[in-house]
Amino acid sequence: MKNPSFEFLTSKFDISLETFLILKDLASKKDLKKGEAMVKQGVKSNKIAFLTSGLMRAYAKLESGKEITKNIFSPISFLGAFSSIVNDEPSQLSYEALVDSRVYEVDFEEFIKISKTNIAISNLYNRVLEYVFVIYENKQLENMSLNATDRYLSLKKSIPNIDNLIPQYQIASYLNISPVQLSRIRKSLR
Repeated sequence: MKNPSFEFLTSKFDISLETFLILKDLASKKDLKKGEAMVKQGVKSNKIAFLTSGLMRAYAKLESGKEITKNIFSPISFLGAFSSIVNDEPSQLSYEALVDSRVYEVDFEEFIKISKTNIAISNLYNRVLEYVFVIYENKQLENMSLNATDRYLSLKKSIPNIDNLIPQYQIASYLNISPVQLSRIRKSLR
């Protein structure tokens, strides 16, 4: 079976074809246009997603109007308003396509219901949570230990053409710097 999603899940989580087919039946493909939100800030969510193409971001819009980008997701990534789902409350973040993107959405309640009766799905859920936690921990460590230039270079390494894909203010927000500071960093690297 030549399927990038299956190959990723098999390589990272050692799932069987049977488990993949269960997930495939649970998932619905959703194509998002640039700027379209999968989840909006202030709205409850019950979907988790698997990004297979494009770029997305998780961001919050403050009362002042300023946007804070918490994360930028590139394929292949898991995303969703997990705290909204788990706490059954409105999402603190919006999840938006930065370019045309494709996700496979899964209703979290349906997924959990199956995980309670299917050990392979339950084990996959545990491994995915561990995987996401490690990514989050590494990102936190990078934010604490690298200077702005090194964080920018790290982002460019993971998404080489990011400068051509999204506005500078979104990149700067993700790096927790001002657009002016990002401009200076870019200039110094030329």
